[in-house]
Amino acid sequence: MKEKLKILHLSAARNWGGGENHIENLCREFNGVDASTLNLILCVKNASFHKRLEISDLNFSTAPMLIKFDLRYVYKILKLVRKYHINLIHIHDSTALTLAVMATKLGKLPPFILSKKTSFPIKQRPRTLYKYNHPQIQKILCVSEKTKEVTSNSVKDTSKFTTIYHGTSMNKSSKPPFDLKNRFDIPNNKIVVGMIANHIRAKNLETWVRTINHIINVKNNKDFHFVQIGSFSDRSQKYLDLIKELKLDKHISLLGFIPNASALISQFDISLLTSQSEGIPQFIYESFYYKVPVVSTNVGGIPEIIEDGVNGMLSNPYEAQSLADKLIALSNDNKMMEKFAELSHQKLIENYTTRKMAEQTLAEYKKVLYGKN
Repeated sequence: MKEKLKILHLSAARNWGGGENHIENLCREFNGVDASTLNLILCVKNASFHKRLEISDLNFSTAPMLIKFDLRYVYKILKLVRKYHINLIHIHDSTALTLAVMATKLGKLPPFILSKKTSFPIKQRPRTLYKYNHPQIQKILCVSEKTKEVTSNSVKDTSKFTTIYHGTSMNKSSKPPFDLKNRFDIPNNKIVVGMIANHIRAKNLETWVRTINHIINVKNNKDFHFVQIGSFSDRSQKYLDLIKELKLDKHISLLGFIPNASALISQFDISLLTSQSEGIPQFIYESFYYKVPVVSTNVGGIPEIIEDGVNGMLSNPYEAQSLADKLIALSNDNKMMEKFAELSHQKLIENYTTRKMAEQTLAEYKKVLYGKN
């Protein structure tokens, strides 16, 4: 009889984001796909993910990380592998990969599976290339075909690649934490355009502000109110200053981090994304689920799930005027909005659910441990 699967998931992220949402969804769906599998998450102590896991029913452990490559996290990997007889380590971010590779120098570890969730090119530094080509890595699960294409430029053994789209859960039970229009005094006749994204470089909130400026100040269209949800960063002040400079304050609500933010998407009329780099953002899958039409940049794997003019609208990155024009055009065509929302929802059901993601991921685990047969 085959040994029971015991998987250790490594996350070294400090903020909650799409990558951590993926781990949570994956572990939860495994309960339905193969309840005998043990999934244990190792996360950073007192980070956002730790606080989220504390109120969940998932198995987790923590390790301090006062510096980026804290040896206490490395030793915790080794301890958990021994204690639970872990037979596969699933690594979910670049820092966690570095820590896992460090752990191989101190003890015997089971095979690695790496999830590549962004379309950032891998830096051509010897140490970076070493860790992504480490022989312990048996599979690299790419979030999109674009991610696979970009990553293949830096990984010698491309037979390790598999594309597994993440998707979203079809069994949502949580209610919105509040009513957006009531909480922020947004007039009922306003079109609410929402975005969920942490304030990081890849999400390009400067283009988001300039898109709003083009609509409000250049086009003189005051029909919209823009809601942005996500963790602030050292970039946030720059965005706040730009909003003030362009006199956009009364047209924008910046909410910061909100637990279970995706439950608020149902109150958006349109979802907007202005990223300059992506794998495929969870925000788009969640918008598909809630039947909210999407206007987005065409970066990373986004064109693999949105076809411009068919189930959403796409623009090139940095092109604020184009994004603004498409947003206005979509808001003026209710039939198109309904069509995009329905087609995207159907596409989600057929191709991009977390149950399908878990089934495909489990199949890759078994290939690594037991072979193709």
